[in-house]
Amino acid sequence: MTWPATERYFPTAVPGGLGLVQDILNTAPSCGVPEADLLDDVAAAQEWISVALPTWAERTGRAAVRLTLTEEDLPRLRQLREQLRRALLSRCGTTSGETARFTSCALQVSLHGDAAVTTEPEGEGWRWLTSAVLCEALLAQTTGEWRRLKICRNERCATAFYDRSRNNSGVWHSTRGCGNAANLRASRQRRRAYAESVPAPGDAQRKEPN
Repeated sequence: MTWPATERYFPTAVPGGLGLVQDILNTAPSCGVPEADLLDDVAAAQEWISVALPTWAERTGRAAVRLTLTEEDLPRLRQLREQLRRALLSRCGTTSGETARFTSCALQVSLHGDAAVTTEPEGEGWRWLTSAVLCEALLAQTTGEWRRLKICRNERCATAFYDRSRNNSGVWHSTRGCGNAANLRASRQRRRAYAESVPAPGDAQRKEPN
């Protein structure tokens, strides 16, 4: 079982059900892999979710789920994706905090005889998927995994990745790709700034005496 949207970009896999959150974020096209938006039309969205949900069920120990998406579901799912992206960027200080009301959803919370508390998504279509995604985000907050789900600092990339660095300091989904490119640009800018600040040969001689 794989996460079909995420594997296009080869980032580090997210543990457990949090992979569903990463995968809906990665349905968006990236400059590294200029493929179509997987939430742009019903056929692409249905193909994506038909692979992502079995993976989610396997990773979380749930029974297989079959979800049918319609044209009306897509704007809501794209909105959820964008809100997740903005929230993660805001948390990392990349953008200012948002004051607009974000998506909410219904969620079934059950208490069992052995004192176990479980959560299950509710609704149909975009409502069910939103419920599942936000449920996984909530659970990830309790385990400390949520803070490691990030958006690549390369604005042209914006791939969602899981930061496995010991001190949670990663900012690039790929240090060899986006990280090296950013470091190269910064190095060139420093060299250019230095060259512009150093007088050209002969400039001192051409200055008029005081």
